[in-house]
Amino acid sequence: MATDYDSPRKTDDDLSEDSLQELQARRTDKSSGSIDIDETDLAESLELPGADLSNEELSLRVIPRQADEFTCSRCFLVHHRSQLASDKGGQQICRECAA
Repeated sequence: MATDYDSPRKTDDDLSEDSLQELQARRTDKSSGSIDIDETDLAESLELPGADLSNEELSLRVIPRQADEFTCSRCFLVHHRSQLASDKGGQQICRECAA
């Protein structure tokens, strides 16, 4: 149930003064708090796997690997040299994969 934190708080005396009709009205009013979701809006925002994205364009700037970076031979992510755990036979492995 939503709480309005800006409304003044009721004291114990105020709570005991609520009428029976008011309390029953609150109980039946709980069903009106449900959210109506339009199924068509939900379906439009849903992206299905295998959808045709051939007309979509990505605007993303790709920065080449820098001199102080390496590509892990296990996870294929680019890491800073400080994350290099081992370099055996040209196989550079990051700390996360070596753990």
